[in-house]
Amino acid sequence: MPQLTGRNAVITGAATGIGKGIARRFAAAGARVVIADFDEAGGRATAAEIAADGGTAVFLPVDITQKTSTLAMMAAAGPVDILVNNAWRGHGISRLEHKTDEQLELSLRMGVFACHWTMTAALPHMKAQGWGRVINMASLNGVNAHMGSADYNAAKEALRALTRTAAREWAPFGICCNIICPAALAESTRRVMSAQPGMIERINAANPMRRIGDPEADIGGVAVFLASEDARYLTGNTLFVDGGAHINGVAWAPELPD
Repeated sequence: MPQLTGRNAVITGAATGIGKGIARRFAAAGARVVIADFDEAGGRATAAEIAADGGTAVFLPVDITQKTSTLAMMAAAGPVDILVNNAWRGHGISRLEHKTDEQLELSLRMGVFACHWTMTAALPHMKAQGWGRVINMASLNGVNAHMGSADYNAAKEALRALTRTAAREWAPFGICCNIICPAALAESTRRVMSAQPGMIERINAANPMRRIGDPEADIGGVAVFLASEDARYLTGNTLFVDGGAHINGVAWAPELPD
């Protein structure tokens, strides 16, 4: 029997990239998948693609920067067994001193507040059934303080603290909360790297496995494990799913104007 049969999974930011890769793997493992995204066309296309492959998926629109939209999506999703907070909408790279209050606030709303909203919305059902899985997507950018993305780094490190606290407080209820720091060549990564000639080659060369991961093949399988019964004694951990990039650090030094 597939590992996630009978489970209802919500994945934010699942229209493309890492979220889509996880959604496809969850559906293949038997879960009913909710594709929650701001991108309606992409979200519907991903849900249709999963259905065409024999899986079960529905699309729900959401703007994770807005609490009312986020809570409405969670209510429409029904009782949530597995929650993956993955959504992010980038706004470029620049030096710390050039980050605006608006950029910092938006990053915290996407990376911390939205996750708090979805997690607390999912909690009553998870607590009542004595079983739940929360998987939050953080980043090696925050761990290594990569240049150009101070707002993103700060939000992702705050999310790691939030997740670990939830893991401690919710463990008695059979709810496991873990973090993935992925390295995958998703659409957003391609956009950033396309503006930095030679960066993708430098990063590949520095990675112990000599490549950036694939959202579905490399990240999705780890997410399935964390969502499964096999991970029932694993909580509060950060898993670096990055081909070993975290061991000695992979250079991420974009050219930033003063």
